[in-house]
Amino acid sequence: MIEHVDPFVGTSATDLPPQTGLAATWWWPKPQVGNTHPGATYPFGMVSACAYSGAYPTGYGLYELNTEGVPPQLHDRQLASGFTHFQQSGTGAIRKYYNYFRVTPMIEPLDSLGQQWDLRDERAEPGYYAATLSSGIRAELTVGPKSAVHRYTFPAHKDARLVIDFSAGGLGIPYGTTVPLRAHLEALAPGVAQAEIVVEGAPLAVHLECDVGDWRQLLWYDRRLMPGGTRLDFDRIRPTTLRPFGLMWRGKAEPGRVIELRFGFSLRGVEQAKANLVADCGATATTANLPTVVGAALTGTAVTSTSFDARHAETSARWRQHLSKIRVETPSVDRQRVFATALYHSLIKPCFAADESPFWPTDGSFVFDLCTMWDIYRTQLPLITALFPERAVELANALLNVSEEEGNLPIGYRMAKGADRFSRQGSALAQTFLADLCQLGVTEVDWDWALVHMDLDLRRGYGEEYLLRGVAHPVTHTLDLAFGYHCTALVARYVGDLQLATQCEALATQWRNAFDAESGLLVDSSFYEGGKWNYSFRVLHDMQARVDLAGGDDAFLALLDAFFGYGAEPVQQVGVRPSVAELLAGYGLNRFEGLNNEPDMEVPWAYHYVGRPDRTAEVVHAAVHGQFGLGRGGLPGNDDSGGLSSWYVWASLGLFPIAGQSLYLVNAPSFSEARMDLGGEELAIETSGFVEPHAGGPVQYVQSVTFNGTPVTQSWISARELHRGGRLLIDLGPEPSGWGTTTRPPSVSPPDPIPSPSPSPSPPA
Repeated sequence: MIEHVDPFVGTSATDLPPQTGLAATWWWPKPQVGNTHPGATYPFGMVSACAYSGAYPTGYGLYELNTEGVPPQLHDRQLASGFTHFQQSGTGAIRKYYNYFRVTPMIEPLDSLGQQWDLRDERAEPGYYAATLSSGIRAELTVGPKSAVHRYTFPAHKDARLVIDFSAGGLGIPYGTTVPLRAHLEALAPGVAQAEIVVEGAPLAVHLECDVGDWRQLLWYDRRLMPGGTRLDFDRIRPTTLRPFGLMWRGKAEPGRVIELRFGFSLRGVEQAKANLVADCGATATTANLPTVVGAALTGTAVTSTSFDARHAETSARWRQHLSKIRVETPSVDRQRVFATALYHSLIKPCFAADESPFWPTDGSFVFDLCTMWDIYRTQLPLITALFPERAVELANALLNVSEEEGNLPIGYRMAKGADRFSRQGSALAQTFLADLCQLGVTEVDWDWALVHMDLDLRRGYGEEYLLRGVAHPVTHTLDLAFGYHCTALVARYVGDLQLATQCEALATQWRNAFDAESGLLVDSSFYEGGKWNYSFRVLHDMQARVDLAGGDDAFLALLDAFFGYGAEPVQQVGVRPSVAELLAGYGLNRFEGLNNEPDMEVPWAYHYVGRPDRTAEVVHAAVHGQFGLGRGGLPGNDDSGGLSSWYVWASLGLFPIAGQSLYLVNAPSFSEARMDLGGEELAIETSGFVEPHAGGPVQYVQSVTFNGTPVTQSWISARELHRGGRLLIDLGPEPSGWGTTTRPPSVSPPDPIPSPSPSPSPPA
């Protein structure tokens, strides 16, 4: 699978074939760009490394700050002023953070630091990124769990340089630069240094080693050299007093001269950073213990440093292992590449950094780059739970550690203290993830401890208004909190606290207060990155009552059909810098966002709750085959830490997790066969009657399902059952069938008796 991954997918503005049919009626309000980067990454690792242009929001690429429509360009071609560490992955609305310790190989004077060179011959694969600067210097990057290794090949030059800017960070947009509050840099020996910067509230330490041979090592400040200097200390730095500072090596480069640079990182000081480098790259590789490399460097002979190759090989092997968790069968190389890349993007974040919390002294689980739970809790976290249950347990304990120390279960979390910084996006989202683990019978989490934090967290932020008034605004938080109480009740019953469970179950019914019974939609309120309709069809814990509130199956179905554009005319997407009038007109369509953003990504499966899985098949087919592609413009919107890509993974497999309810809804797969390694148990998803699909092609509908030889007449399977593995056989056909029409997925309210006529054929999309 690794050979099919293209890390460049999503790095440029959306460039998909013209939408047809149903997909042509969907409206995209958010940035039409994936916001991914092609840099070197490690599966769920702490560190990434990539070329840096200062562009929004990852630091790589072409674009200015953008929140709607086609992104305006900051650059007209791929450029870089160096290579940085720690990048966001697919997010938006990140004005700064990350891109620290910029490394710039140069054959120009130090005064030219910060200039940008054209990037040529870019190459990327999981765990590896390379490019040649227009100066002629070839750069190669790889990373480990807590380290990065650079390799630079210089052309002939009498005075070449390798410069590290310890003050750099953030983005090259207005107010996007990060400013270290304090900094310490010390040169320990030729080719060996350490530093710590306190930036955006986090103490980030680094131990670095460089195979410099006879090159001279120098500290610099404000682009001026400090001969003989061995340390720099700064305190109380302000934006107006910040001057760049760092370390450099300079010397004569013969043609093909190779310099290798290794970084070990830590949030707990330079000694731990050094230990992390040793753990990731073996014994420290100073000039003292690499005589072969140093000798070759002294004579100007080109060498290949074994630490880079070994680190790259190990990281590549780890990616190969992770990506082999799912295997799909298709004769289409392009579709194989789209799937492999989506799986890759799903496994980059969160950043696991065990024993690295800078904010509390105890060791244990720690994560950052939960940016944000709103993006990932419905699709990516269930994927991690299914494929890597041990990681899910580690993440759960990390979330509880954050809550224990900071007072909130995080909605989003970066490499900076403050678990509640993303609170306006949503409420009580970690409860969903924890409830899924509890229902799976996970024993490696202390559920009494978890219940304490799940319960207390519901009473903070918007939760206070919810308790006082029975509703919270923005009204979407009412839905979040009601579901959070439902999830907390499940855990309370698991641990035997029946009194708390009863209290939570009563509070979980207040989702009704968010709806207008006359329209069947949410009440008027403000909405985050969407409109009333985008949030009105969320898959709730009591979908039977939700459907009844809308007027029953037929009324709810009519609302869904209007939302997905059945019978509607194609829409015109907004362009660069859309006006307020354009945006209001688009939101006035009350239309599905087409995977351009998160608010309605689970809504295609709401059709299952009115016995119309055929409609789900039509919408998902249009999305899977029309909204995802290859090339830099292959994503319809922000990948958001893998939230969008993991949607594609699930949808194309014919399964969709209903987060917090521990069940999967079944749909027509887009591959004839797939194999999933579910924590050691294999699930085979096989089909009969399958026809290789394509954009604009005919939709395939589920005719019947068997699981381990037993017929499955309902449209769902419990997560606990599915995670045991086995053979899921889905029979497909060209017309809707009666499968899944006479039962409804589980709901708190019992369903009324359902008649069992076959649905009439769906009208053309």
